[in-house]
Amino acid sequence: MTNAARVGVIADSTLQGHLLSSAVKGQGYQVVVNTEPDNLEARWFDADALDLWVVDLSSEDRWQDFLDTLLEEASAPILFCDGQAPSRTDAQYPRWERRLVTKLVDFIGKPQIQERLDVIPERVAKTRIPEPREFQAIPPAKRPQRVWVLGASLGGPAAVKEFLDCLPAKLPVAFVLAQHIDGSFLEPLCGVLSRDNHITCKVAVDGETLHHGELAIAPVEYAISFRHDGRIQSTGQPWEGPYAPSIDQVIQHVSEDFGQQAGGAILFSGMGNDGAIAAPKLAATGRPVWAQSSETCACSSQPDSVRETGCVSFSGSPEQLAQQLVEQVRRELKNAESPTA
Repeated sequence: MTNAARVGVIADSTLQGHLLSSAVKGQGYQVVVNTEPDNLEARWFDADALDLWVVDLSSEDRWQDFLDTLLEEASAPILFCDGQAPSRTDAQYPRWERRLVTKLVDFIGKPQIQERLDVIPERVAKTRIPEPREFQAIPPAKRPQRVWVLGASLGGPAAVKEFLDCLPAKLPVAFVLAQHIDGSFLEPLCGVLSRDNHITCKVAVDGETLHHGELAIAPVEYAISFRHDGRIQSTGQPWEGPYAPSIDQVIQHVSEDFGQQAGGAILFSGMGNDGAIAAPKLAATGRPVWAQSSETCACSSQPDSVRETGCVSFSGSPEQLAQQLVEQVRRELKNAESPTA
């Protein structure tokens, strides 16, 4: 990853400094100094030492002399925060962090996530899950009956490929993938993800129809929603917020546009907290939200952020997530076959 801007954090509370530092690093920026005002060394005022200061002082009157010095001496721009951070487990934390990220992007731009697609093995998963009996008698459907959102960022392609490689044929699920990646990599990503498995991958362009056994990769340049017949529709607008594509927005649109056919969401390896706002709302409707386990992620801040909201009902490796999905769909089909009382 390149363009990891250098950030200095100044806070008059150790806890606030820790929360700010964790949030900044979780987005892919470098925190090169995290200090209280009294302990700030003059060398950090030097030109080219930092790209941005992030400052949060609970009592500005107390630190007026320090602020005067900072404003006079600092070479890097200064971002003043507008309120104390809530606890990471607080329901308002994802929105606080999202506001901070938006301001960081305005000042120093987005960290560029560069994925090495060429180093992903042809077949990541070692085993493929056997096809359940319940999958074999499913008639073709014009509109997908189960649409699951996959969200990923740094380290996501390898994790998503391992997940897809494990899935059996005739899985009655359509996927929409929101992967943070440069737009020029979308077509190569399609080729990597569909290699040596039963899933057909395509870039989600306006007018395309989504079917079972397919994965549509959300475009980077514009947001998408879905028509009543399951066709992909460009909104004509960029993605909202600092992430493109926005996992939160994809989850929201799949949930709203597919209704009862919206299956759930799975968050894979990634940086940042995209998904942490929409995923709890999805879970509140009774739909499952799962996440890749921290120890199996190349970067776990994204699934960890969603986990911290309390909405994740299952965590596991990509292979375990695939097994969980197959079993979930098998139970749904079996229950549909059973006569009601």
